[in-house]
Amino acid sequence: MTAATQSLPRHQDLETIALIGFVHGVSHFFHLLLPPLFPWLMKDFGLSFTGIGTTMTIFFVVSAIGQALAGFLVDRYGAARVLGTGISCFLLAALLLSGVDGYLGLTVVAALAGLGNSVFHPADFTILNRHVSPPRLGYAFSIHGLSGNLGWALAPVFMTAIAATAGWRAAALAAAGLATLALALLFWYRRILADRELRGGGGQPGQAVSPFAFLRSRAVWLCFAFFFLITTAFGAIQNFATPILQQLHGLSLAAAATALSAYLAGGAGGILSGGFLAQKGQYERLIAAALGTAALLVVGLATLPLPAWTVLPLMAAIGYCTGIAGPSRDLLVRGAATSRFGQAAYGRVYGFVYSGLDAGLALAPLAFGVLMDDGRLRAVLVGIALLQGMAIVTALQVGGVARTTKS
Repeated sequence: MTAATQSLPRHQDLETIALIGFVHGVSHFFHLLLPPLFPWLMKDFGLSFTGIGTTMTIFFVVSAIGQALAGFLVDRYGAARVLGTGISCFLLAALLLSGVDGYLGLTVVAALAGLGNSVFHPADFTILNRHVSPPRLGYAFSIHGLSGNLGWALAPVFMTAIAATAGWRAAALAAAGLATLALALLFWYRRILADRELRGGGGQPGQAVSPFAFLRSRAVWLCFAFFFLITTAFGAIQNFATPILQQLHGLSLAAAATALSAYLAGGAGGILSGGFLAQKGQYERLIAAALGTAALLVVGLATLPLPAWTVLPLMAAIGYCTGIAGPSRDLLVRGAATSRFGQAAYGRVYGFVYSGLDAGLALAPLAFGVLMDDGRLRAVLVGIALLQGMAIVTALQVGGVARTTKS
């Protein structure tokens, strides 16, 4: 981090954190551009659950591939430009959705939205790392994660409320309005996002480094594995927690859905707390403690004969512990990115590592869906705990590799 960045005034840090937090919330909102509208789209176009569900597979596959590539564009052309391009893709996807007339059009909407989503992690984290003072980075990453959760929470309410009263095409136009607002804010505050770092291949000054050198880094691959593991676990909970809680613990549909909401709300609270805890350093140890506790609670959920009233607070606690690890994981990746390749490789490293998120979300419904179809509900929960345990191992290894590289 340059001396200029270290001495940034507090108000400039806050402007950057707020702006990037907002656009990250918009990106998570557009994760759910289509799913809240599934009932209307299935009815109007005569689609099955498999057919309409395939649109989300398209979204995450395009996003995973695009995210790994977007990092190169961030390092070459600047994070602000790439971020604006991503939001423009959201705008086009929403406008196209408002006039779509068949399934093919829906697949194009999903692909375009996935392409827009692909730029956010490499662009957002590059901006935060370059434009926020180091003492405030933990808070910045905390707000970044929290805003994403809020975007997820807003989308179903926003889209279904408008679709129910004015039709799903009007809901799509309203989403386009949100993307337009984000694009306008990026343009209005473009001065605070202006690049202050020289772009290049990374590494030490005067040393020629291949733009693909980061792929030979063990720490980078471990970070990718870490994100893949924790997101596969998250995807399993997000997709299947409601029916699992209904059948294992006798909850009603409404109570099980409320427990899932408690998990997501707990995750938001954990992210906020995690930003403060991350300021103390030792990120991998904090991740291990948080995810280890979450894994034990999940095993308890799978094996213990719990009273129904305990399930909701238990789900909230699992979400809270998982959320605590969020800011530390982002700071851990930052250490892996800078320990060997320098600040000029932020985009590439973040883009590749965070493509593990999309890969995990794409795999989770397929891998755990087989267990659900076989009625092996406890195995799903145990599998989630195992994935969290494996994520702990990779996080500890990342920390060790980063310290070895620095020494």
